Amino acid sequence: MDKYDVHVYRLMNKKKNIYKVQFHNQGQVYELYAREVTQSNMYAFVEVADFIFGEKSKLLVDPSEERLKTEFGQVNRTFIPLQSVIRIDEVEKEGSNKIIENSDKSGNNVSSFPLPPLSPKN
Repeated sequence: MDKYDVHVYRLMNKKKNIYKVQFHNQGQVYELYAREVTQSNMYAFVEVADFIFGEKSKLLVDPSEERLKTEFGQVNRTFIPLQSVIRIDEVEKEGSNKIIENSDKSGNNVSSFPLPPLSPKN
């Protein structure tokens, strides 16, 4: 086996990374699984692509996963503002995509605009 063959072998056998992305969206927390998460060329955005939607069972239907599937099913890639991202984890296997209701039940439909962190004054 020469160098080229070893490189091709490594590429073919490389496992695909799976990422769990949690972010705020319109007062709710979205939890999505994807195979590609990168820093976007657009300033202050995270690019998420190749979404993973489970086909585990046709008998049990999770309404939040179905809602996410209809919202992101035809999307090739999405750009999430950096201020909205809660956490990005690389995981061994995908879980169920879900929407978590915000614990703030004040009924307020207005959300504050995310601001950058303040720099200390000297």
